Amino acid sequence: MAVRILRAAGPEAGRDRDRGSTALEYLGFLPVLILIGLAGLQLGLVAYTAQQAGTGARAAARTASQDELSGSYDRVGKASMTGWVADRARISPPTGGDTVTVRVTVEIPDVLLGLLGDRTVEKSATMPRD
Repeated sequence: MAVRILRAAGPEAGRDRDRGSTALEYLGFLPVLILIGLAGLQLGLVAYTAQQAGTGARAAARTASQDELSGSYDRVGKASMTGWVADRARISPPTGGDTVTVRVTVEIPDVLLGLLGDRTVEKSATMPRD
């Protein structure tokens, strides 16, 4: 004859079976949180790169519009940007007649492991020629 031992029903009755389930739920949700964090970081990098490209374009156009400094527009444009942005920047030669237009194209760093592909931001600035 087998003897059955019944456990008391109450708040602690099902705890042994559920032990660790919260940790597993968090572990399953962790990749989603990491992806959201990386997407936020990527968005910030896009905005910062665009702002820096605009700054470089304005500085390069301002320099190119001055006759005595026009040859150093590339150096001045890159010097006005942060180092890692300037390393990724391409500054086109100035164009125009009475005004000077300079275009800066910067490759955006990708923190989402290639999900965005090769992306660039392009800004241009126009200044009146001196």
